[in-house]
Amino acid sequence: MSLDTLTQAVKDELVKVPQGNQQQRLAELSSLLRFAGGLHVISGQVAVEVEVDHVATAKRLRKELHELLGFASDAAVMQANSQRSYPMYVVRVRRGGDILARQAGLMDERKRPIRGLSNKLTTSPPDVLAAIWRGAFLARGTLTEPGRSSSIELVSPTSEAAMAMVGIAQRMGVTAKAREVRMAQRVFVREPESISSLLQHMGAAETRDSWDELRKRREVRNNTNRLVNFDDANLRRSAQAAVAACARVERALEILGDDVPEHLHYAGTLRINHKDASLDELGHHADPPLTKDAVAGRIRRLLAMADKKAEEMGIPSTVHAIPPDLPTY
Repeated sequence: MSLDTLTQAVKDELVKVPQGNQQQRLAELSSLLRFAGGLHVISGQVAVEVEVDHVATAKRLRKELHELLGFASDAAVMQANSQRSYPMYVVRVRRGGDILARQAGLMDERKRPIRGLSNKLTTSPPDVLAAIWRGAFLARGTLTEPGRSSSIELVSPTSEAAMAMVGIAQRMGVTAKAREVRMAQRVFVREPESISSLLQHMGAAETRDSWDELRKRREVRNNTNRLVNFDDANLRRSAQAAVAACARVERALEILGDDVPEHLHYAGTLRINHKDASLDELGHHADPPLTKDAVAGRIRRLLAMADKKAEEMGIPSTVHAIPPDLPTY
């Protein structure tokens, strides 16, 4: 099993982004090393080791290390296991690892590890910011499908690096937040417009178009479902109201017996004979036709008269005739 489809598509597209000027290439490389790399001491020498989940990213990394900085590297594959359903690709620089670490901002001149991003990266000009995010996404980024929990997520090695990426995103006009989730520092971009903008900035325009199209289709489907559910709820309430009204009218005629006025008896009979009809439709069934308000008024007076008589007689009113599983209307 490999990466999820959307994340795979983004990374496939990002590794094909044309290499820019030297500053942009160094920024992408440094960011990738910061988010996917680690420092190790092998035989007393500092080595830089990088683990990525995308084979084309590992190849791009090795190519940049050699062409841009002149470092040779080894490569290996760690197969999938019970904790991870996809392979990891390891790139390791043994000779000159300390020099690479200083150039990439992983270590200072005194060989002390740097927790965040180097000052050189955080103060980069606007045209370099996208390269920083591109390198970070290739290292530890994921994109989820549009929906309630859609996001671009970046796993960060430290809280300092996470906050630096939030600041860089803001300089790009992208809203991002950092917080700790599942024992790891993470950067989240959740707003749909920000996700779309960040994908465009990084160079994943095709994936952005596909993601936007999928989001629009889901929004239309969700709106349609909401309208259908709304209509169903209205129909259900109307049907329940009709059943409850008929039950009350039948009880009213039973209570009043021969004492019911003829015009009220006629309105009640209309209600019983046309159980599914609306008040407006009941008016059309009358002879001569009645208005909706006239029908409603007569039925209301019929029920009030019956309830008053029931109270005087100490017997159940019309409301007690409504089935227990229906609301009172």
